[in-house]
Amino acid sequence: MKIGVKSLKWQILHGSLARRLFLRACLFASALAIVPLLEIVRDARSIEPFAVNIGDCPFDVSSNPLLFRGDYLRPLSALAFPLFGGLPCKDTEDSTIRVFRELMEMDLLDNGAKTLCVGVGSGTAISALRELGFSDALGVDRHPFFSLLRKRFIYELDFEENSFDFVFSRALDKVSVPALLMLEIERALRPGGIGAILVGAHDYNSGGLIRSATPVSSFLKSSNVVHVSAINSYTLVVFEKRFDTVSSFEHYRLPDECPSVKNNRPLMKNLEPLVDENFGHCETQLSYLPKFMNISSRNRLIYINIGAGQYVNSSIVNMIKPFYTVSSRASDVYVIDHNTSALSAYVRKPGITFVYHPGLAGNNTISHPDFDEDLSMPMYAEGFDFVHWFKGTVISGDLVVLMMNAREVELKLLFELFKSGAICLVDEIFLRCSDNVDCNTAICKDCMTLFKGLRNSGVFVHQWWGF
Repeated sequence: MKIGVKSLKWQILHGSLARRLFLRACLFASALAIVPLLEIVRDARSIEPFAVNIGDCPFDVSSNPLLFRGDYLRPLSALAFPLFGGLPCKDTEDSTIRVFRELMEMDLLDNGAKTLCVGVGSGTAISALRELGFSDALGVDRHPFFSLLRKRFIYELDFEENSFDFVFSRALDKVSVPALLMLEIERALRPGGIGAILVGAHDYNSGGLIRSATPVSSFLKSSNVVHVSAINSYTLVVFEKRFDTVSSFEHYRLPDECPSVKNNRPLMKNLEPLVDENFGHCETQLSYLPKFMNISSRNRLIYINIGAGQYVNSSIVNMIKPFYTVSSRASDVYVIDHNTSALSAYVRKPGITFVYHPGLAGNNTISHPDFDEDLSMPMYAEGFDFVHWFKGTVISGDLVVLMMNAREVELKLLFELFKSGAICLVDEIFLRCSDNVDCNTAICKDCMTLFKGLRNSGVFVHQWWGF
């Protein structure tokens, strides 16, 4: 017995068994060394969206042979347990196409949108989008992985913030941390962008839809749910990213046909530089739009003053008359405000129309307006619709100049102009903004961000100091 044990020890230390153990240990060590190296290379490389083939039955992204072009390594579970992959191709395709068609019928999606599809089923989704005429659609299959460089699990999508108009995913039920996926989808969406999530339905009645949509809604931090419906055996939850901060203007998607932006883009370089109000502004010379654009063919000059009526007379004398001459028709001036008692002193001039908008009072209490018989003033209820009034007043071919304060209540009207696309009829804006005046919330605190965002979006806007 003792001899047998000694012989075994000798084989372990000096024989073929030792060599086999040594070779296996080397292979194991090599594998441990290669995996971090691949991870480091993967983590350092830029991400490219995968390509998909468009055939009779588009394959799921998890079986895409080109997946490694996008640097997305499939988890071992997808290789070892293929039965846990995507749904049958036909069911996946039908559900996905129904989603896109439903959103297009509701005017929540159009084929000019820059689109991203995330997770399982992305190959099918891209194929469906291309069949519907979408030319700018990308897909990624993102799985969390541990990054040795960052020393943590990585869940982020490799796209800049505010990159996409529409993001679609049916992977929320299939990821370990759905809240992080939703945060990434929101981050990638532009302000005003639409996200669509397909999740498993509890049942087909309204209560089941609500129960299915509630988890998705609870994950949203910067968006609002705008639509919930049943799609085959799934619940579709649609949300819109909020557009309510001054930093959002430059990322908001305006209509493809936007006359004012199209006309003004080549002229933006002529705008006067922005000036920090802390360094003074007395020497600022405004670069009025008519200096660089022939306006003689315009139908009318429409000058709209919002919440800054005290400057209407001086602006007409010092700005409108010297620089804005439209030969074909007379100019129309509108003053929109809530303060009727103060305005009655300087609105009594030919060609000036006062539009009563009680909403501009903000949280301040206002009394019922008391007009005298000689002052013609259009009256509107508390629910005055500014965009409706604007579209009924302005027509294509007018030269529209907007002058306004940048308090929170006035900026809400500016957001409405963007959301409705009516900003495309505004040629020039004079904006009176101060970081320290008439502002109680963050929406109107950062004037430089406001001006830069508007200019980057193609709006010909000036810093106006109120004189």
